[in-house]
Amino acid sequence: MSTMTVSRIAIAGLILMVTALHAAPAPTAAAKPPAAATPAPKDARAPSLPALTAAQIVERNASARGGLAAWKAVQTMSWKGKMGAGGTTYMTVSPKGKLQQKEREEMQLPYRLEFKRPLKSRLELDFNGQTAVQVYDGVKGWKYRPYLGRDEWTPYTDDELRQAAAEPGIDGYLIDYASKGARVELAGTEKVEGHAAYVLKVTRKDGQVRRVWVDGQSFLELKVDGAPRRLDGKLHAVEVYPRDYRQDQGLMIPHLQETAVQGVQKTEKVTIESVSVNPPLDDALFTNADAARLTNAK
Repeated sequence: MSTMTVSRIAIAGLILMVTALHAAPAPTAAAKPPAAATPAPKDARAPSLPALTAAQIVERNASARGGLAAWKAVQTMSWKGKMGAGGTTYMTVSPKGKLQQKEREEMQLPYRLEFKRPLKSRLELDFNGQTAVQVYDGVKGWKYRPYLGRDEWTPYTDDELRQAAAEPGIDGYLIDYASKGARVELAGTEKVEGHAAYVLKVTRKDGQVRRVWVDGQSFLELKVDGAPRRLDGKLHAVEVYPRDYRQDQGLMIPHLQETAVQGVQKTEKVTIESVSVNPPLDDALFTNADAARLTNAK
């Protein structure tokens, strides 16, 4: 699981939980018709940056993020933060009896996310006095979603298992990529929100390709391809923007991650309020062994 975009599978997990949450009855909520997101303007010409190889860019990225040795020393990590729950539009009837759409402030849901090498993860999301949980032990995964009236753990789907197994781990796509069976190539340069960036093409061990845009000055990630998302029977491209980098125990970690889905007007934001590096995390946390505790706590 990669911490560089709240980890791709973890973000997917957060969104999966909130999407399921939206499937629960809501008295007045109504979704806004999908509209194409306005992409950041692209320059007609590729920006000029110093000629570097893919290996040199990866090396500078590792250094900018705290150093290869520091990241290899990380065995566990935990985050606490909040994510937007969506549902900011709703329909109401005016005094004259006309249906009208209004906006309200987005609800922020607390979450806790824990990682343990090589690929273990645990995600908890609080909503309406209940806690949803998603865990992955490196081989199998389970979900617990009490707000849908489901008091049992359900296993990951085959697609979720494939995606989880192909994740790059705590340190992301670039750091120590060769040991994960990946290849990295330079694919040119582009502007990302006004920043000149190197575009790296990462071919994962499962053959899937992800691009990473690395800032030509700070050498931190500006944008990362997310896993395409299926909406209305069609796959939509996903882009994740790591923002608000801060140093946590010597590591540079983005404390805001914004996800844009092609064809969807509103972006999804996840904030990280606190980070703990190498906390003690028992392996049992990453299984469905605590189902009885969660059920009995209701």
